[in-house]
Amino acid sequence: MRELIFSSPEGRILGIGLSLAGLLLLALGIGWQLFPDSILAYAAMTGLNLVIGRAAGMSFGYASGFGHAQVVPLNMLVETIQVMVVYPLFVLSWRELIAFPKLQPFLTRIHRAAEASGGAVRKFGIAGLFVFVFVPFWMTGPVVGSIIGFLIGLRPWVNLTVVLVSTYVAIAIWALLLNELSAWAATVNHLAPYALFLAIALIAIAMHWLGRRRGSA
Repeated sequence: MRELIFSSPEGRILGIGLSLAGLLLLALGIGWQLFPDSILAYAAMTGLNLVIGRAAGMSFGYASGFGHAQVVPLNMLVETIQVMVVYPLFVLSWRELIAFPKLQPFLTRIHRAAEASGGAVRKFGIAGLFVFVFVPFWMTGPVVGSIIGFLIGLRPWVNLTVVLVSTYVAIAIWALLLNELSAWAATVNHLAPYALFLAIALIAIAMHWLGRRRGSA
């Protein structure tokens, strides 16, 4: 079974995603030993992106005094890992090659979100998928976008390329916007960038909550 899984394109994508995740955890672990004070902000930025979303993670990074060189690559890596782990897990679960009962509610939720938006994306194909991933609304983004790409029949590596390129362009634009907002807030008060981060995080949480209620209604 293992040979069957990892001989498929999705299995190879999963292998790369897990390897990247392992390297990121290793880097954070080494950083914790060598630079315990500064690595905390990197770990927090990573966790915020995973739990709340891109805007929260990036705004925290800029509020912490990081520049584009720290914020952009880390968030690109985090979202790449998300796609390269969740997307193949979904496909392999769909094909009944693997089963993760504890992950099933999450996979079911993103499947519903993908089905709800898949019609509009299907109409425009790759261009529609690119825009879907790029636009920052609830339950759009790279993970759901990659599931839509699978559902509309894109080849795995084409799907992955479109989703990740759109993600990287979106992160670059978010970086310009959030960095400017954080710099402006810092001129008001040295704690204002953190207030901006908190506001963005609360808005993102509220959007997630409203979206989940709408999806369960």
